[in-house]
Order: sequence, then structure tokens, then C-alpha cells
Amino acid sequence: MWYVYIIKCSDSSLYTGVTTDVKRRLGEHNAKTGARYTYGRTPVRLLHSERYPDRSGALKREAEIKSWPRIKKLALIKKGHD
Repeated sequence: MWYVYIIKCSDSSLYTGVTTDVKRRLGEHNAKTGARYTYGRTPVRLLHSERYPDRSGALKREAEIKSWPRIKKLALIKKGHD
């Protein structure tokens, strides 16, 4: 299984990524061994994740979400918590 996830950084920015293990990846971001973008923006908090059967599907969804404006990402997060 592959996952697309959205995290909120300490500066309130949103970061979208893909992984096979969300818990491990979140730990990597907070340990400053994850993405360069999150290195100076810890701690990070998981806001949203979606599961996909393959890497290709997850990467396509990641690209789609990354192209969205912040307000649309926040609506997706809110919808997932309703």
C-alpha cells in the first residue's frame, strides 16, 4: 500500500508527500531526516492521508494535490474529518 499525506508544519505551511508508512515518515520529518522542505519547519503534524494500491496512483494524486491552492487543500482535510 502507498499513502498520500498532508502535514502541517510549525510555520502553518502544508506539505504533501507519498510513503509506504505514514507513521515512520512523520517521524522522519520530525527528526529532520525527511524532506528538505520540512527540515526547518518542525514539528509537523499529520492532517490527512489517503491509501492507494500502487506507487503510480499515489504519485498522481500527490501531484494533483500539490497543484491545488491552500484553500482547496484545507477543504479536503476538513472533508476527511467530517
